[in-house]
Amino acid sequence: MAHIIVVGNEKGGSGKSTTSMHVATALARMGHRVGGLDLDVRQRSFGRYLENRAAFAAREGLDLPMPVIGQLAPGNDPLSPALSALEAECDFILLDCPGSHTQLSQMAHTVADTLLTPMNDSFVDFDLLARLTPEGKVLGPSIYAEMVWMARQMRAEAGAGPIDWLVLRNRLGTQAMHNKRKVGGALATLSKRIGFRVAPGFSERVIFRELFPRGLTLLDLKDLGTEQLSMSNIAARQELRDLIVTLNLPGVEAAF
Repeated sequence: MAHIIVVGNEKGGSGKSTTSMHVATALARMGHRVGGLDLDVRQRSFGRYLENRAAFAAREGLDLPMPVIGQLAPGNDPLSPALSALEAECDFILLDCPGSHTQLSQMAHTVADTLLTPMNDSFVDFDLLARLTPEGKVLGPSIYAEMVWMARQMRAEAGAGPIDWLVLRNRLGTQAMHNKRKVGGALATLSKRIGFRVAPGFSERVIFRELFPRGLTLLDLKDLGTEQLSMSNIAARQELRDLIVTLNLPGVEAAF
């Protein structure tokens, strides 16, 4: 069966779709068969990213590694048939969840083999995972963390494997080092309490926003004739490589 990667949280603006696209494309470039499914039926950022990529490649005559675009099925259970269709031809299936709580997103968490939760590196986004006192003491898990716990319980009852949950520190800045240390310390403490791993994320970079209209990722730049990458782009590629290594997916090495 395909290994299912779910990218989700219940807060918008954390870089879920950018993360989804770069992970899916990196796996495709490494020779894996990858499916992508956007569960945000309104905004569809990940779905449009994939469609932009297909359109750009066709227009420019480029043979870009391309995840298979999945489609939700009509009816009361739109997810299961969509997953079954993708599993027939994919090694990995990546599900991008909306930045809010929906029944579809909740269903996706119960089928996740790997759960990747991007968050902006601040205590505003930390509230997604746990409630804190003004002094920084953890009072208890948030509603989202409780939902992940319920998904784990459901998988255990069904005899499925555990969820490998990673929290991705996204949009790391070069300033506010004191705040970064405090957030990092709080995440390290919380990870032991509610059971997730902390993963390296992406720094804030303009190029991520520039690539979206063409459906491109950092790994596609040389296919466009860009021989000399800027230091920022080289650093961003290394961030992606570090993320792929940390995910520790079956049969995957960061060979790009």
